[in-house]
Amino acid sequence: MQRRKLKIEELNRISVDEFREAEKIPLAVVLDNVRSRHNIGSVFRTGDAFRIEEVLLCGITGTPPDVEIHKTALGAEDSVRWRYFEETLSAVETLKAEGYTVFSIEQAENSISLEELELDKRKRYAVILGHEVHGVAQEVIDASYGCIEIPQYGTKHSLNVSVTAGIVIWDFYIALTAGPPRRTPHRKKE
Repeated sequence: MQRRKLKIEELNRISVDEFREAEKIPLAVVLDNVRSRHNIGSVFRTGDAFRIEEVLLCGITGTPPDVEIHKTALGAEDSVRWRYFEETLSAVETLKAEGYTVFSIEQAENSISLEELELDKRKRYAVILGHEVHGVAQEVIDASYGCIEIPQYGTKHSLNVSVTAGIVIWDFYIALTAGPPRRTPHRKKE
């Protein structure tokens, strides 16, 4: 069996305009004072891959257009809707008013393990990812519905923001859709 690497034009990706019109999973991602432009770009790129509704950029979190964000996002900052909030608490209150159930992704007392989280496909969700050193601010945790924790079994106590985003967004994608696609989007047309 041949395993030739596919060319970009063979991947049959949708355009930015088609993305904007496409159905999204009911998930927003909030970045609470994330300082790394590469992490921000990665969240946009992962958000594009799994068609999240939007990214909310808060506090010191950089916003497009930005060369460093673009290096990682590779244009996903143009397809994924985003909003900026000076204060993360304002973003959380806005999302709640819009009907979202808001979770902080943080190691905290009484957190829910990601593997035990049960989601309702009829609801809208938002997840908050925090600063690379300080995590999600305590007042933001206090305003959240709860905390979700990714189980970890090694010697380190945390994951990079972009890795965390990838794990959480994928898990929400699986839970809020019929599961992973059974065929690849670039399958040859017969």
